[in-house]
Amino acid sequence: MLGRLREKPGAERVEALRGDMASTRVNGTFAVVYLVFNTIFNLTTQDGQVACFQNAAAHLRPGGRFVIEARVPELQRLPPGQTVLPWRADPGGFSYYVYDVVTQRLSGQHYHLHGGGLQASPTEMRYAWPAELDLMARIAGLALEHRWGDWRRAPFTALSPAHVSVYRKS
Repeated sequence: MLGRLREKPGAERVEALRGDMASTRVNGTFAVVYLVFNTIFNLTTQDGQVACFQNAAAHLRPGGRFVIEARVPELQRLPPGQTVLPWRADPGGFSYYVYDVVTQRLSGQHYHLHGGGLQASPTEMRYAWPAELDLMARIAGLALEHRWGDWRRAPFTALSPAHVSVYRKS
């Protein structure tokens, strides 16, 4: 990703670092730190996710915001005893998720059709409910300020498939 960034116009004005979002430190404090598109779930342990919240809080100035966009686990779609949830099937490929409700682990299997061949793209995640993310924020010294169902600030409801949560550092 860093190589692709360097190929783009204006990339010389962007300071990009390679590191782990749970532990990499940069100089300074910021008004906003954000993770989008389920990025928090790429940390596959609860300890790693808590460390990410703590690292984000350490980079925020007082009054700064930590913004997370994440899916809500789709466990309501699983019949009792079922662990596999189809996610996508179209002419370009297919995907499914395998849920482990004991460990909150999610294995994603994504298959893309390219030139008559099949390209696999597996993912491993640890999902967390919005309330668990709120507790991680509290551990890190952050408080929930807003939660919306999407970036247009739609209300977050029991049927929302995703959320945008804004945590504020006091």
